[in-house]
Amino acid sequence: MRKQEGHTFTPRTHTHASCQPITLNHTEPHFISRGFLLRKRTFIILLLRRFLTLTLTLTLTVFSKKLHKQAIPWQTPSSHTTSSHTPSPHTPEHRQLQHRPSTMAVWDIASPLLGLLLLFHTWGAWAVVEVNMEDRVEVSRGETAQLACMFTSEDGIGAIDIMWFYTTRLGKRQQIYYQDSTMKLVERDTPFTDRISVNGTGANGGVVLTINPVKLMDELEFICHIKSLTDGTGEGRTKLRVFETPNLPTIDATRTGISVSKSGLSKIGVCEVKNGFPKPNVTWYRDNTPLHNVKDEVDVVSTTTTESSGLFSVKSELSLQVKKEDKDAEFYCEVNFFVPGETRMTETNRINITVHYPATAVSLWVESPKGEIKEGDSIEFHCSDNGNSAFTSFTISDERGDPIVDTNVMVLYNVTRRNNGVYYCNSLDMETGEEISGNTTVVVNFLDPAVVRPKDTVVLAHGKGLTATCNALSSLQTQTAWFKDGKEVLKGHTLTLRNATFDTTGMYVCVVTVPDIKGMETSGTLQVNVKGPPEIKRPDNTEIEESVETSVHLSCSVRGFPAPIINWTTSDGKVHDSKSKPTDEGVQSEVSFKVTSDVTAVCNAFNEHGTDAVAFHIKAIKGATDIQKKPAGGNGVIIAVLIICLLLLAILGAVLYFLYKKGKICGRSGKQDLTKEKSNKDNIVVEMKSDNTEEAILLGVNGEKLSPSDQ
Repeated sequence: MRKQEGHTFTPRTHTHASCQPITLNHTEPHFISRGFLLRKRTFIILLLRRFLTLTLTLTLTVFSKKLHKQAIPWQTPSSHTTSSHTPSPHTPEHRQLQHRPSTMAVWDIASPLLGLLLLFHTWGAWAVVEVNMEDRVEVSRGETAQLACMFTSEDGIGAIDIMWFYTTRLGKRQQIYYQDSTMKLVERDTPFTDRISVNGTGANGGVVLTINPVKLMDELEFICHIKSLTDGTGEGRTKLRVFETPNLPTIDATRTGISVSKSGLSKIGVCEVKNGFPKPNVTWYRDNTPLHNVKDEVDVVSTTTTESSGLFSVKSELSLQVKKEDKDAEFYCEVNFFVPGETRMTETNRINITVHYPATAVSLWVESPKGEIKEGDSIEFHCSDNGNSAFTSFTISDERGDPIVDTNVMVLYNVTRRNNGVYYCNSLDMETGEEISGNTTVVVNFLDPAVVRPKDTVVLAHGKGLTATCNALSSLQTQTAWFKDGKEVLKGHTLTLRNATFDTTGMYVCVVTVPDIKGMETSGTLQVNVKGPPEIKRPDNTEIEESVETSVHLSCSVRGFPAPIINWTTSDGKVHDSKSKPTDEGVQSEVSFKVTSDVTAVCNAFNEHGTDAVAFHIKAIKGATDIQKKPAGGNGVIIAVLIICLLLLAILGAVLYFLYKKGKICGRSGKQDLTKEKSNKDNIVVEMKSDNTEEAILLGVNGEKLSPSDQ
C-alpha cells in the first residue's frame, strides 16, 4: 500500500460487528453535556465573529463618506481667479495644502479600522479543513483494504463530522458511513454495509476505513469528507485497485504438419490464461523474439472473456506465414499480470511445429557393413532426402536403371564382385510432383583362393632343397605367411627349403590375408616328404616292468619315405598283430599283449631304402602281487596276512620248545641229570608235521633224515 509523502498514519483497528447505526449510550450524561457545551461555545464564537465583521464594515462606510465631503473644498476652479496680483511672501503657493492636517486625521482613524476588518476576514480564510489521503491503495481480492484519511482543523472533535462516500460507475457519490461526536453510522443497503468499519474517532487527526474482504466490484474511488462547524469542509479521494493472480497459462500447438507452399497464414497454436484481474497481457515469442502483427506475415488475435466471477480470461491465437526455418523454431507465450505494487511475468512451455517443405538433395549410403565390403557380405542401403514432405516416394535402382525396391531401404545378400557399380535413389514429392535423385558407388573387394606351386605333395631326397610359391589374386594389398605344425616358419610368398632331412618332412600351410579387412583370408597347403630308410624315434625308456598276466602297451614312431612297414616280434618267436596309422613324418604303430614271463618285444621297420628296429625289455613281476590275485576281493588280503602270522607263531613256538629242551630257559642247564648219557649233537631233531601225510619227520641237525628206529 503506497503512502503519500509527508504523511504517516497508523490506523487503529476498530471493527463493528453490526451494520446498525452506532450511537452513544444515554447513560453517559457527562460526555453528552461536554459535547453540547462545545457545540454551543463554537456557535457563540461564530456569531461574535460575524457581528464584529458587520460593525467594522459599517464604521468604515461612515468614515469613507465623511472623507469624501471634506475633500470637495480642496478643488478651486481657475475661473474664480480674474486678476493677477503679486502673491504675498506669507501666502502659500497652493491653496489646497492648507487643508492637509484634517485629511490626514481622517485617514489615521480609518486605517486601524480597515486593518481590523482585514484581520477578521483573514482569520476566516485561514481556519479551513485540510484533508490528506493516498492517491490509490492496491490490494488482492479477498484480503483487507485500509483507506487512511488524515485531516487538520482548529475545531475540536466535538465540532467535526466525518463522512465516507464512493463514486459509482455512473459518477454519482454514494454515502456509506457517517460519524460525529455522538454517533457512528454505517449506511444500510449499500454494497459495503456488511464489510466496512472505521477505526478511530478523529481525535488524533485521522480515521481509517477498513474493507474486508475486498471484492472485484470494490475497485472504485472513495471520498473522505470532513465537515467542521467553524472551519468549513474538506475532503480527500483514494482510488482502490483490486488484483487477482491468474492461473498458470496453457499452450496448445497445431497437431498437423504445415506446408511452406500453402498460401496464406497458418495457425501455429493457442495460448490461454484464465481468471486474472485486471486483464492479463499475452505476448507470443519465436526463439526469444516477440511477435507482433505484420500484414501477411504475423497475425495475433486475442479474445477476452469476462467470467461470471468478474475475472478475465484471455485467449490468444498465433498465425504465421510458415517458412522452412520454422522447423527448428520454438514458440511460447509470455503472460504479464498485475499484483499489488508490481507487475509479474510467467511463461508457457516451448512448442515446435511440423513444417513440410520440399527436398533439394537426396542421399544414398551403405548403412552396413561399415568400411570396406568383401565378397560374402550383405549390404544394407539407406536413402533419404533433406526435405520433409508429407508424401514422398523412394526408388532404389542399379546402374542400369532397373528398379530393385520401392522403399528407402534395400538389402543385397551374399554379394560378389559382380555387385560392383553405381546405385541410384529417386525421391518423388507427391504433393509438388518434383523428383530428385542421389547415388552411391559400391566396391566389393575380393580375394581368390591361394595357389601353391608346386601343389599337393613334394618328395625330396636327403640333402636336397625346394622352392615353393603361394599367391592369391585380390582387389586389395595382401600379406602371405607359411606355417608348419601351427607355427609360423616364414613370411612372404616364397618358401625355400635347403638340405632336407626328416625334420623337413611335414604339411606346410600358406595363409594369404588382406590387412584392411578383418577376417578376409585364404590358404593353401603343400606336403613335403623326404626319402630315406626308416628312422625310429627312440623312446625314453625301453626297460619295462609289468605284472604277470597283465597286458602291456607299446608304441613305435617311425620316420621315412616311402612309409615304412612295421611289425612286432617277441623273444619267444611270436609275431603280434599291431595297429599302424600314417603321420606327417611317417608311420606310428601300437601293439598290446599279455605278460606271462620275462620277454623282449622288438619293433621292426623297413622300406625300400633300409630297416630299423628297437627292442623293449619286459620283466614279469611275481610274488605278493600274484598271491593277492588268488583271493577274490578284499577278504583275500586279510586271509593272506593271517596265514603269514600263523606261520611266524609256529616258528616262534618251535624255537622256544628247542630252547626248553636244551635247558636254556629258567636255569634248566644247572639241574641236568649227571647219570644221563651225554647227548650227541647229531641227535637233535626238529619235529615237522606235514599237511598231507600227518607224518612226523625228525631231521638231523645237519639235515639228515632219520629212520623210525633211530627215533
